[in-house]
Amino acid sequence: MKRAVRHQAQTEIEKAVLVKMYTSMLRIRLFEERIAALYPEQEMQCPVHLCIGQEAIAAGVCMRLEEKDYVFSNHRGHGHCLAKGSAMAPLFAEFYGRKTGCSRGKGGSMHVIDVKNGILGTSAIVGGGIPMGVGAALASRIRGDGRVTVIFFGDGASEEGVFYESFNFAALKRLPVVFVCENNFYATNSPQAARQASCRISSAAAAFDAHGVCIDGNDVTAVYEAAGAAIANARDGGEPSLIEAITYRWKGHVGPNADFENGCRPKDELFDWLDRCPIRTFKARLLECGAMTDEEMSETATIIDKEIDTAVAFAKASPFPGASDLLSDVYAGQNHAMD
Repeated sequence: MKRAVRHQAQTEIEKAVLVKMYTSMLRIRLFEERIAALYPEQEMQCPVHLCIGQEAIAAGVCMRLEEKDYVFSNHRGHGHCLAKGSAMAPLFAEFYGRKTGCSRGKGGSMHVIDVKNGILGTSAIVGGGIPMGVGAALASRIRGDGRVTVIFFGDGASEEGVFYESFNFAALKRLPVVFVCENNFYATNSPQAARQASCRISSAAAAFDAHGVCIDGNDVTAVYEAAGAAIANARDGGEPSLIEAITYRWKGHVGPNADFENGCRPKDELFDWLDRCPIRTFKARLLECGAMTDEEMSETATIIDKEIDTAVAFAKASPFPGASDLLSDVYAGQNHAMD
């Protein structure tokens, strides 16, 4: 399945930025691949929704954000957290249900939080992060703190009423928020063409007199350019923007396997998108322009692998929450213990 996308006018991007985006994408890919490799051990007792194949969107958008900015994500949010600056160890510990996890072992893969890096919580409810993100943007506008909020969601969430209600409110109040739809064409296993009369999600912005753009979500530089314009506009007091990034998830809706193995998606479709791997194509461009060498790329991968090894070891060695932790962190600013 392919879609024509609008190509952004490419500007010259500094070498340091290119290297950072490549490193960010590779960190996400290797992190997710390690989850897929370890999941059959059955020590991770939470469902995992992997974003392998979609790394360019998280990397390109978050490269434009400041540490103080907010990110709201969904059930497929590991990549967004890593790109925004989250450490691997608390994430892995959360997947293993350990007390040292980012949500104290109580949230699992779909409910992660990293307040320091502006990730106020991800939601497993389809579209659930959208109104929360708009609420955060409203708070930023009232406080005048200069923060921008980015909300990541999928094409399935674009069908929820809360998307339109939230976008309308954001446009009405001119809130500093950017909506990023990662359109991978499937809501669970239901193809977009079977669900939507018009498959151009970005055009929805026009209904609210706002800017919408459809881009190649597998081209990290196109994402970087579109996100830069949208985030700058939001920070300068402009209307909200909608970025529809066309992409494809390689793994199933949930778990480490591929959907074609269950007959849920065509095998040929997956292999067509494998040929459009965002990391491999970007790697070739970096080598061609001399931004990185093969040796530097290999060294980068080695460093990331070691980081992952350390994070997994930390997670597996961490304790599980005890019975006394059952009611802790239930209410903001309170700690409760079992009687």
